[in-house]
Amino acid sequence: MENEEVVTSAFNIAAFSNRAIIDFISIIILVGLIYYPKHKNKDFIFNFVLFNVVNFMICSLLGAVKIKIGFAFGLFAMFSIIRYRTIAISIKDMGYFFGCVALGMINSLASVDDGYYLLIACNAVILILTFCLERLDFLKNENSKDIVYDNVELIKPDNKLLLLEDLKIRTGLNIHNVEVISIDYLKDVALIKAYYFSKESLNLIPTSKDSDD
Repeated sequence: MENEEVVTSAFNIAAFSNRAIIDFISIIILVGLIYYPKHKNKDFIFNFVLFNVVNFMICSLLGAVKIKIGFAFGLFAMFSIIRYRTIAISIKDMGYFFGCVALGMINSLASVDDGYYLLIACNAVILILTFCLERLDFLKNENSKDIVYDNVELIKPDNKLLLLEDLKIRTGLNIHNVEVISIDYLKDVALIKAYYFSKESLNLIPTSKDSDD
């Protein structure tokens, strides 16, 4: 009986070690080789790796209880409501965050009856898909930004080309279209929405509200 318990314990340790190695290699590839070369943000690397490791440990330690599916979805839902209030996190960074959390869950709770082949394949699919989507440089986003503009003479339809040229010079963005939202003739300013193409969905121009904060 004691020998069986020793064998079972050794098997559990070996299984945990194998899962930990797969998870560690996957998170290093995702964060170190896919995310960082493109975004150069060391602060998010800390968060991504930490959430992945902590999530992997929690799922591994508590996954033995017969509530694996409900536990996994509950933990994922808990992480989904987390918001970073000190900084603005982009949609793509949030996607990486969920990828790191999902890898921790998959590698800790997935069945390995086939000898880890399916687990390794799932990790490979996630990493390859992330790599391919990250390198879709030919796709551009049409972003928009509200701008308080101080030259109301240029907002006339006849001066649209001059307005676009002035906005390009001031903002450094390749603005291709504008929309007048409101005009304040007392302050001689207008609120306009500028449209431009970018590879990333980022707020590059601070608004008047951001400046006040």
